Amino acid sequence: MKIVSYNVNGIRAAIRKDFLGWLYQLSPDIVCLQEIKADESVFPFADIESLGYTSYIHPAQKKGYSGVALLCKEKPDEVVIGTGIDFIDHEGRVIRARYGDVWIMSLYLPSGTNQDRLEFKFHFMDTFTQYIDRLLETCPQLVVCGDYNICHRPIDIHDPVRNKNVSGFLPEERQWLSEFMNGRFTDSFRYFHNNQPDQYSWWSYRANARANNKGWRIDYCMTSTALDPALEQAGIMPEAIHSDHCPIYVDIKK
Repeated sequence: MKIVSYNVNGIRAAIRKDFLGWLYQLSPDIVCLQEIKADESVFPFADIESLGYTSYIHPAQKKGYSGVALLCKEKPDEVVIGTGIDFIDHEGRVIRARYGDVWIMSLYLPSGTNQDRLEFKFHFMDTFTQYIDRLLETCPQLVVCGDYNICHRPIDIHDPVRNKNVSGFLPEERQWLSEFMNGRFTDSFRYFHNNQPDQYSWWSYRANARANNKGWRIDYCMTSTALDPALEQAGIMPEAIHSDHCPIYVDIKK
């Protein structure tokens, strides 16, 4: 089962950059999308269905903002939209699907662009941890793919010194991610590429950052430790250019 995660920074904008052609060529089993910026009235269901996928979406209440989706080749046994937590669900940040005993989640964790949003981000992180703790009790085989908006280690960011006080690499954010993973989740990319440097999933549009590979690795396919024996491969696909992010993937045995 090939699972791809991709913050597309607007699904319609990505399609104008040949996202559909890329999807057809890659042909993964499941795609977890973040920041779709589209509700049911404008999401391109028919275009995606023409490639053999069923789309499930969780848009934000605010039009043109946030939103997550799952594109599935094989229809899931069950789909759960949202978390049941209002302040999270109003921004369309979580959707998950079940295949047998395995759950696949698309997550879009907030960024801390200003003080108010940073406080919101920390509130989200604390609440999401409690939500995942409860979920793992009944769903121990869980894959949480998405844009976490946090670089975990210095190796995951091009300039750890200058960015030490920037949201996305704050010590408190990095500590949260360590605690979120601790004994529960595996960073599937680092499972296979533990010390490989210069591997990023997001680049600023400013200062020619992507061409110079001045990036951040803030997108993850986190797999619960119960799935460690099923991990086959994981990676990053920087050659796909439909967004300021690039897609990432994990392959697991069914």
